[in-house]
Amino acid sequence: MTATTTAPVATAHIRTADPSKARLRAWATRAPLLPALVFMIVVTQLPFVATVVISFFDWNALYPKARHFTGVDNYKEVLTDADLRQSVWTTVLLTVTVVLVSLVLGLLLALLLDRRFRGRGVVRTLLIAPFLVVPVAAALLWKHVLYNPEYGLLNGLLHYVGGPQPDWISHTPLLAVEASLVWQWTPFMMLILLAGLQSRDQQQMEAARVDGASDWQMFRYLTLPHLRRYLELGALLGSIYIVQNFDAVFTITSGGLGTANLPYTVYQSFYQAHENGLASAAGVLVVIGSIIIATFALRVVSSLFREEAGRA
Repeated sequence: MTATTTAPVATAHIRTADPSKARLRAWATRAPLLPALVFMIVVTQLPFVATVVISFFDWNALYPKARHFTGVDNYKEVLTDADLRQSVWTTVLLTVTVVLVSLVLGLLLALLLDRRFRGRGVVRTLLIAPFLVVPVAAALLWKHVLYNPEYGLLNGLLHYVGGPQPDWISHTPLLAVEASLVWQWTPFMMLILLAGLQSRDQQQMEAARVDGASDWQMFRYLTLPHLRRYLELGALLGSIYIVQNFDAVFTITSGGLGTANLPYTVYQSFYQAHENGLASAAGVLVVIGSIIIATFALRVVSSLFREEAGRA
């Protein structure tokens, strides 16, 4: 009778001790990560919290004593002011155009590099190179080497064939910015889509080829559905970065001629107009938009990992 009563007590004691030991082991595992977590919070989250707080104030750096709480008035001004609304629309147009064109060109280049030919490694390296160029250097390259109306490469080629000599930045300012960004982001899309192409089921492709499927049919019914997740991932990641792009707009057009996007407007409001509250409100909206896009991107990445784990 005693043995039967003490055994459950001992088992219960072990069960109650196990959760505390498990929690201790979990904290011991996470402890080395705590300094990095604290550093990340101090460097990224605290400044963002300060930005959110400042966004609720009418705060001009030239008149610091005149600052006062205004609630959501700064956000209303960002969304209702004509110039600020134009910058939001420019941001959307710039992002959508660059992402779509980069995806199409990246897909074409990925399909090319998926084939075997002599010198494919050299071609792949050359195609990746634009993505490795510093953004400001890439913008300067396009502004002076290509777009300059006097000694630029584009006008030099047009002069050789007897064509006109336009001032590209003045005549097509937004297109000039978009072209430089497309040139820089196409390799990024190409790499993502090339990884998708090389993860296809080769047995399925060979079976379709044996059954007499044409190249277009294989692309339409096998390759394109397989690349859907990779296309979504490229579009979302590209959107996150291009929404926040500042270098190309600042370097090529200085935000003039209708090319000022929201990040440039934040810079203009903060450093030129010294409107800290208004600039903070616009910056918070940029961050919110980036977080929304990043959430979808993380879901796509998680689904890709699940698919790869399922295949394995």
